[in-house]
Amino acid sequence: MVIFWILGSTLLISLISLIGIISLIFKEKFLEKILLFLVGFAAGGLIGGSFLHLLPEAFEKGENISWYFVIAGFVFFFLLERYLYWRHCHDGVCYIHTFTYLNLVGDGIHNFCDGLLIAVSYAANIHLGIITTLAVIFHEIPQEIGDFGILVYGGFSKTKAMWFNFLSAIMCILGAILGYLITGWVENIAVFLIPFTAGGFIYIASSDLLPELHKQKDIKKSNIALITFILGLLFMGWLKLLIKE
Repeated sequence: MVIFWILGSTLLISLISLIGIISLIFKEKFLEKILLFLVGFAAGGLIGGSFLHLLPEAFEKGENISWYFVIAGFVFFFLLERYLYWRHCHDGVCYIHTFTYLNLVGDGIHNFCDGLLIAVSYAANIHLGIITTLAVIFHEIPQEIGDFGILVYGGFSKTKAMWFNFLSAIMCILGAILGYLITGWVENIAVFLIPFTAGGFIYIASSDLLPELHKQKDIKKSNIALITFILGLLFMGWLKLLIKE
């Protein structure tokens, strides 16, 4: 019975990634106008999610050793971006920005962790599993909108961005299945994966997304992007208080 709750919850969460489909009804020019603001919100969400959600959870599980995994995640994503740049960009021209791939990898790891946590919660009791699922959903909706914006801003077509985002999202299902099978070992895996993911998200936000905001020369658009960045931070802070309560 528990496995059906786990699979149903993670499937629902994975389907949220298709929220980008609503962009298909918008004209290309309108999407281009709001992309920068979505990138700002996503940057705030990644920073806020890392410092307010992932890192506190990591230190609760792994104490001071978590800092090493944060650094490992940061360095890994730096090296991964270097590799992707060398493979896909030539003579300084890159039609699809490498941070799109980084975001997919980071989001995939994050979704995998979500699946693990949901499986553990349901293993404890159904009520806790439902609460955890709702918390993840509240987090995923704005994050997936931001992720979709990042992929399109980075050079993906809307259709390609939607499906790649979905492939990243189904890692939640794989994480949940693994969590169900090895419930007793999940805590040890999470000690590594959670801070590692936080380090990767911090790198993506600070090294790739925020510099994109700085490139905007229009003062009005730049200020709105700053506001959406702050809104991303505030949303994660509000979610922290909501979950705590």
